[in-house]
Amino acid sequence: MATVTRESIGNLHDKITVKLAKEDYLPSFEKSLKQYAKSVNVPGFRKGMVPAGMVKKMYGQSIFSDEVLRTAGSKLEEYLGNEKVAIFAQPMVMPSETPVRLDMNAPAEVDFTFEVGLKPDFEVTPLKNKTALTRYKIAVGDKMVEDEIERIKRRYGKAEDQEAVASKDDILYATYEACDAAGNVLAESQKVDDTVLVEKLPAKLQDMLMGKKADDTLVIVPAEVCTEEELQGFLKDPLKQGAEAANNHYKLTITKVAKLIPRELDAELFAQVFPNKEVKDEAEFKELIRTELGREYNRISNERLQNEIYELLVHQTPIQLPVPFLKRWLKEGGEKPKAEAEVEKEFPGFDHQLRWTLISDKLIQDNKIEVTREEVMTDIKGRVLAYFGMTAEDEADAPWMEGYMAKVAKDNKTMDETYRRLLFDKLFQSLEQQFKVEEKEVSEEEFFKLPDAHAAHHHHDH
Repeated sequence: MATVTRESIGNLHDKITVKLAKEDYLPSFEKSLKQYAKSVNVPGFRKGMVPAGMVKKMYGQSIFSDEVLRTAGSKLEEYLGNEKVAIFAQPMVMPSETPVRLDMNAPAEVDFTFEVGLKPDFEVTPLKNKTALTRYKIAVGDKMVEDEIERIKRRYGKAEDQEAVASKDDILYATYEACDAAGNVLAESQKVDDTVLVEKLPAKLQDMLMGKKADDTLVIVPAEVCTEEELQGFLKDPLKQGAEAANNHYKLTITKVAKLIPRELDAELFAQVFPNKEVKDEAEFKELIRTELGREYNRISNERLQNEIYELLVHQTPIQLPVPFLKRWLKEGGEKPKAEAEVEKEFPGFDHQLRWTLISDKLIQDNKIEVTREEVMTDIKGRVLAYFGMTAEDEADAPWMEGYMAKVAKDNKTMDETYRRLLFDKLFQSLEQQFKVEEKEVSEEEFFKLPDAHAAHHHHDH
């Protein structure tokens, strides 16, 4: 008869010993052996007609070992279920000085020891303390509206061909090819095409390009034309290279130079920017831009508040964790074992995420937060319609929607991601009601100067 005993070996860290008598695993070993004999292929024998002794001799030991381990694992699971032990990840076999010897010809009593990390009980103290939080309302000033209109005029502007590069506002059409110092293109070079506003290029390269015309070429070395801040971005785009290419030579060939002519503010532009609205004049256009900006800033401000709540809960909720067990699990529990240094580097992020998982699971349960399948489908449908500039009222004009939704319903990844997003949206809405949230109006500049939420709450001790 199997016995299971448990003892503490550290904070929320237990050792569980499973003692098996031979009666616990022998019957299932015999049964597995018989089953295996029915299906095994041995040359010279018909399937299912291989003598039992031969099967035992050839495959017995590995079947025996598997059965003993499987029995120990199922007894452990049974114990954890009956005792309602809430554990992290899965039990791990304890490293032992004397490895367990399993011999099918001498079945005997055998001990297996496992270690488990126990989930802690905890209270979400920041919610009890009703911590005060601030929701920032960003005032949309006239200058912000004007800046946005300038951006729109440029975005919808058209390119007019130019003789040569004359200003930062010009558009450069160019190709890049790997070459030697003299500008001879290397045989294995891939030509990369790029179109960019001159002002987006590294400052030194902008100067080199002034006055250059179509078909002119330059030989450049990224590390020499970029500052340290510019280098990574320039290698990635346009060159599509990694850091190792910083000192290589590239031949830049100008294919065309154009000037961006911003659009006029007229009825045609209003209709392009707001295709579903009748925009009468410039004043109405400005108001619509102001509303859009307000909506976007509300989203950013909301995100900040949610982030603040997240950081506050993670850093100010006292939770004990079985750190040695978790580090071992992080080291050995994956596809391939990790080095000690890698574990130490990854652990703070893992610890942070784990605390959030424990807290959010508890809060979702405590606040009875649920998302139905119907809500998931409605959300996906709404997003698809919005993508085409339609609303729920326009669904009749989208006869393809039914077929599309039937396909989405089978896409587990999309369904699961949408479910989780809605679940956490509901969780944060519920949490916002449970904190003291004060509203404060700030300018855009003040808002973006605020310290980030992670830094603000990172002065705790676990």
